[in-house]
Amino acid sequence: MSSNTNAAAKQRYAGYKADHVGSFLRPVRLKQARKDYAEGKISQADLVQVENEEILKLIEQQKQNGVHAITDGELRRAWWHFDFMEHLTGAEGFDEAQGYQFHGVETKPHQVKIVGKIDFNPNHPHLQHFKFLKDAVGEDANHIAKMTIPSPNMFMQRKIRCSNEIYVNDLQAYAQDLGHAYNKAIQAFYALGCRYLQLDDVYWAFLVSQQRANEAQEFGDSTEELAQACVTTLNLALADKPEDLVIGMHICRGNFASAWIYEGGYDSIEDYIFKQVQNVDRYFLEYDNERSGGFAPLAKLQDSNAEVVLGLVTSKVEQLEDKAAIIARIKEAAQFLPLQQLALSPQCGFSSTEEGNKVDYQAQWKKLQLINDIVAEVWPK
Repeated sequence: MSSNTNAAAKQRYAGYKADHVGSFLRPVRLKQARKDYAEGKISQADLVQVENEEILKLIEQQKQNGVHAITDGELRRAWWHFDFMEHLTGAEGFDEAQGYQFHGVETKPHQVKIVGKIDFNPNHPHLQHFKFLKDAVGEDANHIAKMTIPSPNMFMQRKIRCSNEIYVNDLQAYAQDLGHAYNKAIQAFYALGCRYLQLDDVYWAFLVSQQRANEAQEFGDSTEELAQACVTTLNLALADKPEDLVIGMHICRGNFASAWIYEGGYDSIEDYIFKQVQNVDRYFLEYDNERSGGFAPLAKLQDSNAEVVLGLVTSKVEQLEDKAAIIARIKEAAQFLPLQQLALSPQCGFSSTEEGNKVDYQAQWKKLQLINDIVAEVWPK
């Protein structure tokens, strides 16, 4: 499905073939400050000062390493999603008995629950986080402040959706409220000058996983109905999107301490994400291993003005990919979607949670430089 974003805005804010998903490894100083704050050794103001200083350093590092879409690395967050979700009206964060079970590792036991009607909180702290980022990036023709937030679909997880009886038997009302809340959120970021906003979404990958099949068998939910609710939510969120706002959507299979949680290709959801969802400009799709399936579903976007940012470079291990092998895979993808509609990035962020992936701090910059080198060869200016 095509986007309403005008060509000038796409060129200005996302007119490059090398991109990244958003999060960066936390500096040692920031990790220590968080530990000190948790132990009562420093104040919140002290912690914020450290965050500010480390974000300013990160912005310069990104510029020095050829990054165009500049993020704050999600350095203020413990989680890529919960920190945003729990500050919406009607949602609340809490620590539960156990965390998410990834392959070989378990996360900290945190979760979000529904405590009332979902709506956007006009005092959401991430608004000020973006303002700090935009002010720091400045007015520069070669750089843009990019904001990353979890997709509204992250609220579709059964554990969250059914945590309060208000929405248990009314999926459509839930989808409507989520969509309207996120529509307000998107407009609020836009009002602060955001022109490149990315929605991070693990739920689409969940819908094609074995875990989803197990859940359907246990509870009898229809996968098709859930997928359609996700489409409804996203289309409401992106309805009347300003024509100079670029929207990205990242579909992830889990990223914690270099581990993953879901597997499955895009085949069974291709019509939902590529044909029914509207106003997405850039699809950030994981393609760093066989768990992500093949490129054939990309053909669904041939008649659109959307791009696919191929996540062919992994953020989960330090070892650099073979340049020729990545170029060969890009050419393979181009058999299904024209090269001009493709771009390149890591498959996920380097630190979706504050723990980070098991890679050296400098490795993330080497990965981004590899991407820049490949882009210069595949898409010469």
